Amino acid sequence: MHALRIGFLLLTLPAYLQAARILAIFPFPGPSQYINVVPYLKELAGRGHHVTSVNAFPQKKPVANFRDVFLPNVFDNYNELINELSEPMNLWQGNNAINKLFVDITRCVLTNKEVTETLLPPGKDHFDLIIVEALRSDAYYGFAAHFNAPIIGISTFGTDWNIDSLVGNESPLSYTPLATGGLTDRMTFLERLSNFVDTTVAWINYRFVHMPEQEKMYAKYFPEASQRVKLTDLNRNFSLVLLNQHFSLSFSRPYVPNMIEVGGLHISHKPAPLPKDLEEFIQGSGEHGVIYFSLGSNVLSKDLPAERRDLILRTFASLPQRVLWKFEDDKLPGKPSNVFISKWFPQPDILAHPKVKLFITHGGLLSTIESIHHGKPVLGLPFFYDQFLNVRRATQAGFGLGLDHKTMTQQEFKKTIEILLKEPRFAQIARKMSERYRDQPMSPLDTAIWWTEYVLRHKGAYYMRVAGQDLGFFAYHSLDVIGFLLGGALLLVAILVGVLGKAAKLTDFGNSKKKLKTK
Repeated sequence: MHALRIGFLLLTLPAYLQAARILAIFPFPGPSQYINVVPYLKELAGRGHHVTSVNAFPQKKPVANFRDVFLPNVFDNYNELINELSEPMNLWQGNNAINKLFVDITRCVLTNKEVTETLLPPGKDHFDLIIVEALRSDAYYGFAAHFNAPIIGISTFGTDWNIDSLVGNESPLSYTPLATGGLTDRMTFLERLSNFVDTTVAWINYRFVHMPEQEKMYAKYFPEASQRVKLTDLNRNFSLVLLNQHFSLSFSRPYVPNMIEVGGLHISHKPAPLPKDLEEFIQGSGEHGVIYFSLGSNVLSKDLPAERRDLILRTFASLPQRVLWKFEDDKLPGKPSNVFISKWFPQPDILAHPKVKLFITHGGLLSTIESIHHGKPVLGLPFFYDQFLNVRRATQAGFGLGLDHKTMTQQEFKKTIEILLKEPRFAQIARKMSERYRDQPMSPLDTAIWWTEYVLRHKGAYYMRVAGQDLGFFAYHSLDVIGFLLGGALLLVAILVGVLGKAAKLTDFGNSKKKLKTK
């Protein structure tokens, strides 16, 4: 009955809300990030809103109320950058490399021909709401000031100190790890020390190296808006942030009212039937079942070093299970008969299959969420960014294990696979986590749509914005109050020392006079 009331509410709300014109900006060249939000954007279009989406993956077939603005240039040098990020770097170099990617992508958006001709000219178009991938691309947040519209951010990897700053959320460094640090919320003293240093370096790099570049682009491409609204005010004035995360998937932490968890936004709750050849291959696995192996959309299996690829093939050939391997070439030399390769797999539908027993993954957040949704244990082979953190969480929670893909031996790889398949605790914990995650009053997609239309109904819902966003750094952290109290205490001590010093001198003087009289 409760579910029926929610469904009725979701169906009747559009009657009280006029169709809105929505500008969505999701320009990143990693397909997984856009895969995460496409169902959400299409659902908005399906509810009568007019969606213009600036992205790198336009729809192959026209969608009603949905317009694509294609960004082909974001793919320039992208593979080289991914390979670069996989190489060892010090902390400062790593932040520079990541921030350079964000600056380049932001520039691609603002220099795109269709953007400059149809979106940037004053008065050329109008939008009621801006939705952006909120990931260090501050200059294109300028569209909110340009169209005088509220802005919603979506973070496809969850949250960190940078995402939190958009709405003034707290990120206690004592138990909130940096997404790239590979730590969990249960940190030792040395790990907390490392987390503090790493986050501080990331903040300094962002504030003094990255932000000046974004501010230059904001002033150049939004000359009128930049005169009215500072970028540092704009990126602290988000109406809502939707997070591709859920406390049952990671760990509990505080959120301000306009931060909403919608982890698994992209997952269909009704798996589609698999293609015939794929279904037959899976069904032919018998009691041993199937292992699914994918390194996601940013890391290509075909680009693995030949020695690593051969090690994986030899391991798979020695297993009784059948293996589905997302491999980006038509042929895989030395492929054993128990391995099925394809450039693309319907991943959520495969993970939903009861004969799939294990997911070998790069540890991307979307893949991690899908594995939990379908209750499958994982073997993580992380490459970069938040993948180390996600694999560490899987290990800590008990539904997976991790290996270093660069140094693992064939024996280690095979033994770890066998442990995950033969020890029932991994599958049991994965199923238990799936039950927790699925136990929500509304699906993540319905939740995201409801809150998006809430922002539209209430013209930005700025009353959810915390007052801390209007405070400077010193006031926000009460450093001025602490300084005042410390200063007052020091002054009091100084006065007390002075008084005691004078009293001591008077006492000494009195004693001297007594001695003189005695003589």
